[in-house]
Amino acid sequence: MSNDKVLDTAKNVIRIEAEAVSNLLNNLGNEFIRACRKIFECTGRVVFTGMGKSGLVARKIVATLNSTGTPAIYLHPTDALHGDLGMVRKEDIVIIISKSGNTEELYQLIDLFKRLGVTLIGFLGNMNSNLARLCDINIDISVKEEACPYDLAPTASTTATLAMGDALAVSLLELRGFTAQDFALLHPGGSLGKRLSLKISEIMYTGDDVPIVNEDASIKDTIIEMTSKRLGATSVVNADGALTGIITDGDLRRLLEKTEQITGLTAKKVMSKNPKIISPEFLASFALQQMEKFNITSLIVAAEDRKPVGIVHLHDLVKLGLQQR
Repeated sequence: MSNDKVLDTAKNVIRIEAEAVSNLLNNLGNEFIRACRKIFECTGRVVFTGMGKSGLVARKIVATLNSTGTPAIYLHPTDALHGDLGMVRKEDIVIIISKSGNTEELYQLIDLFKRLGVTLIGFLGNMNSNLARLCDINIDISVKEEACPYDLAPTASTTATLAMGDALAVSLLELRGFTAQDFALLHPGGSLGKRLSLKISEIMYTGDDVPIVNEDASIKDTIIEMTSKRLGATSVVNADGALTGIITDGDLRRLLEKTEQITGLTAKKVMSKNPKIISPEFLASFALQQMEKFNITSLIVAAEDRKPVGIVHLHDLVKLGLQQR
């Protein structure tokens, strides 16, 4: 096979799967709304089940639901027939995933689920199937064709099912009013947890570590303050202690390029006015975004009266692993 043929095959796969997902828009309607409402009102868990590739897709949807505020578990059909059915309670909702809608192992479970009195939702590729007739709510995940040239390996169908699962999870997220703070509570570990929960007040330099000079400070004293604090900048305040400007290493370099005579110059004459500031209650990840947006390496943390209470430096935020990956 030539290189061109390889690329043509890959492009065709992506085209088929993109069309499969796009066609799902036509399948969204009252049944999808009913499913969302039922799950939203559910006092138990959402139990997903499916065989083979459908089971693997089910596990991914379960993970997405759990991370966005909807308790969910995966139940393997064969294990369910050998004791694991005890995981299911009458207050739960069961979602069955099947491309054919006639999967034997799932069909055997229907009567057992019915006895428990759970609501059955089908993610089905065949709306005229046995499972479709027996489920309480059916969501159509059918596709026109698989990307597999022999129409055997589940490809477009699994992609479409994943997309429908994401649509369900995000719709439920919106119904619950699930916030970034809620997300952070469920993702406390690693860089993701830090980005969603770590506040500036927890990581900023405070007290004597904050470089501050008065407007009438000499350039020599300003340099000494910046050197001793080693943050590459200092805030400049007026007689009331309110922030009026900032001086950075870059400001000093540009000053020396323009003039060699710095005697008599004060911080007020050198500072950049109206510096970018941030509240201590903002997320540290937001501080990093602002630094990247404005191409700066330090942000002064100020209270409502514009008095400096801290400073954050780009290098410290990077070390914390707050960059988007």
